Amino acid sequence: MPLLLFLNERSCGTDCEPLRADRAMNQFARTAVAVSKVDRGGTVLVCEVPLKQLQIADGYPIGKWIGNPKNRDPWLRLRLMQSKAPFKTVFPDGEDPLDVEYRHDGVTVAGLGGAHLMDGLGISLPVHACWDAAMLPLECEQLVEAEDGSTDTRVGDVEVRHVSAERHLHDHLAWMRTSRDTAAHTGAQLWERRAELFPHLQFLPRVEADLRGLPQVWVGPVRKRLVELEEAVAEWDPQARPEGPRWRSWVTGEHQGRRRHCQFTDLDGQLEFFDTHSRFTPDEGRVHFRLVPEDKAVRVAYLGRKRGI
Repeated sequence: MPLLLFLNERSCGTDCEPLRADRAMNQFARTAVAVSKVDRGGTVLVCEVPLKQLQIADGYPIGKWIGNPKNRDPWLRLRLMQSKAPFKTVFPDGEDPLDVEYRHDGVTVAGLGGAHLMDGLGISLPVHACWDAAMLPLECEQLVEAEDGSTDTRVGDVEVRHVSAERHLHDHLAWMRTSRDTAAHTGAQLWERRAELFPHLQFLPRVEADLRGLPQVWVGPVRKRLVELEEAVAEWDPQARPEGPRWRSWVTGEHQGRRRHCQFTDLDGQLEFFDTHSRFTPDEGRVHFRLVPEDKAVRVAYLGRKRGI
C-alpha cells in the first residue's frame, strides 16, 4: 500500500517573505522526494488543493516558484510523485471524517489529522519553528456514542509522524521499512496472513468477506487496530485479569439497546454476543469481538461500518 504523505495546510499561505518561502518550498520538495525514495510502495502526496494551486505564502503562489529557472529540477522531481486533492479523496467513499477533528495549538489541522487517521506521514513547509519536529502533538476530538445511546465528545492527545526536513526522515525509517517489508497491504492479505500476523486473534469465517471487501483506505487503520488487539492479548493473563487485557486503544461494550446488532453465529454454531468493540476511523468503523479466556484469545466477528445505522 502506498504511503500517504499529507501536506499540512497550516504551513502554507503564511505571511513569510518571498525569499524565505522560496527556500521553504525547495526544502519541502527535497523532503518529499526523499520520502518517496525510501517508500518503494509509491508515495502519494495528499494536499488540500491541487499542487499547482498551492499558495506557498501569502502573495507567493507556487506558479512564481515554478517560474524561477533554478527551481525547475525540484519541481520536475515533485511532479513525478503521485498526488491527490482534496484530502477527502483518500478517505472511505471520498467522504470527510466529520466525526473527528484534530488541532495543533488550538487550530484545526486537517492534513495532519488525515496523516494520523490513515497511519500516514505529515509534511510541512519549514516556515516556522513549530514544524521542525519528527513527531507533532495533536489534540483529537471525536464524536462518540455513550452507553445510553446519546452522542458525546471525547478529547485526547495523540502524536503524528511528521517531516519538514530530510533529517526528520531518519526517525521514521524503521517504521517505513517494517510497513513495507512485513505489513499486509490489502484486506485479502490481512485475511491470508492472519495466523502469522495475529496468532492470538481468532476470526469467524464470515470475517473473510469483511476483510476481502475492505476499502483500500481502511486497510491501514484496520491493520493498526488488529495489531493493537494482538499485542494486548499476547501479554494478557486471564487469571490475573479476568476483566480482560490492557487495551491499546479505546475499547467498550455496546449499550443494551444496540446489542441485537452484535449477535453472530460462533464457531460452535451457537449464537453469541460480540458486543465488545474497538473503533477505527475515518467514518464510524468497528471491530466487534469477544474474549475467549480459555484460549487466551480474542475472537473477531465483524469488521466494517458501525452496524445498525
